[in-house]
Amino acid sequence: MRKTLFKKYLRITSLIVVISFLFLSFVMLIFVSNYWRSEKCALLRKNAESVATIAANSVTSVQDNFYSIDGKRMKIFIAAFSENIDADIFVTRLSGQIEIASYDSGSAVNETKQVSQDIIQKVVAGGYTAQGTMGGIYSQPYYVVGVPITVMNVDGSKTVIGAVFTAYNVRSFNIFLGEIMRVFLLAAIAAFIISFCAVWLFSYKLVRPLRNMAAAAHSFGKGDFSVRVPVTSEDEIGQLAMAFNNMARSLASGENASRNFVANVSHELKTPMTTIAGFIDGILDGTIPPEKQKYYLTVVSQEVKRLSRLVRTMLALSRIDSGELKLHPARFDLTNTILIAFLSFEKAIEDKKLEIRGLEDAESLFVDGDPDMIHQVVYNLIENAVKFTNEGGYIEIRIQDLSDRTSVIIKNSGAGIAPDELSLIFDRFYKTDKSRSQDKNGMGLGLYIVRTIVKLHGGEITVSSVQNEYCQFEFWIPKIKEPPKLKDGSAEQAKE
Repeated sequence: MRKTLFKKYLRITSLIVVISFLFLSFVMLIFVSNYWRSEKCALLRKNAESVATIAANSVTSVQDNFYSIDGKRMKIFIAAFSENIDADIFVTRLSGQIEIASYDSGSAVNETKQVSQDIIQKVVAGGYTAQGTMGGIYSQPYYVVGVPITVMNVDGSKTVIGAVFTAYNVRSFNIFLGEIMRVFLLAAIAAFIISFCAVWLFSYKLVRPLRNMAAAAHSFGKGDFSVRVPVTSEDEIGQLAMAFNNMARSLASGENASRNFVANVSHELKTPMTTIAGFIDGILDGTIPPEKQKYYLTVVSQEVKRLSRLVRTMLALSRIDSGELKLHPARFDLTNTILIAFLSFEKAIEDKKLEIRGLEDAESLFVDGDPDMIHQVVYNLIENAVKFTNEGGYIEIRIQDLSDRTSVIIKNSGAGIAPDELSLIFDRFYKTDKSRSQDKNGMGLGLYIVRTIVKLHGGEITVSSVQNEYCQFEFWIPKIKEPPKLKDGSAEQAKE
């Protein structure tokens, strides 16, 4: 049987509630028992002392140290006290003989028995409190309190003439405790049922988002990334649900990008390979005459270069993902790098009759960075500009030498980029031209690689565009701060 989180939480919480109730019952039983016992003993002692005072005041004769108590009068008082406190009361002489007594209806007393002298001596010494059968007087345990009966002599001295005992059946006390525990247990069961229902409801609500996440994760495993988890709170569970939904959106976006990537790579591989295979077969089987072979071999060469660019792009992406893309900094001429990149697109620029602005007055500008990587940045940006500039349009280059950075701006006329796509164009596999009508060679990785390289240099790249007017990319790389030189130009520092 599968143990769910809901069952585990419910079981543990219910166990804690049960243990808490049992512990509370145990503590309450001890507290009530001790409190009631002390209160009952105090009540027994108080009544015993009252009866002893009445007995001392009811002494009728004193002769040769023999004291006589008015038994008739005492029986009335003892019966009243006994009924009031629901206990046995009896008066004894110092010999232990019971003279006057009033017993509860359920008492099992052996009236032939005398109180032992040990108990009498304890009473005379100041009082007696115990639990037991009083040496066989009772057949069951009783709480017993004994106090002395003290009379005042003519000469002012005091004499103990007997003892008053009050006794309460322990069994009655146990019945009383049992009733209390029964009521408490009934209340505890009712409270436990209510607590169990509350815990069940709370556990169900707590675990429900996790169940939804598990179901959604199961759907993700099957390739369905459309499932979302409802966010019903702002606590940790709600934050987890929001993070899960964000993850789902990222997975869906990554899945779509991956599918687009596979489709793009398949297309990019299939087209040049088909062209290469067709022309090579045509040359080999003689379909293409010798005078045209050079032309078609040139086409084959271009397609091979296209495949080479694709492989380089894939290798660059692999190095980025594995963290192996490292800088090899050196000082190089940025202007020369830009000129070399433009020369790579000379034919395409002439075919589209594009105007190149900003290079006519360009001067050498040396910067610190990885020459190969910066060349790739410039190459990709110029390639995009050439690709998307309208026929007869322009490409403008501006190089700015600022105090803390070197900035390059590449602006081209054309359709531009829609505002809702500006924040996405640096994402991997993203292509603004989904139809491939213009972007026939791209896979949506160029700008992603450009941004990665620029960030590795500690710089940033931004884009701005106005549709049907222009598109502009600007990137900058920071300057390396040189250590301050001494005024005399020497390498030694002045000593204090």
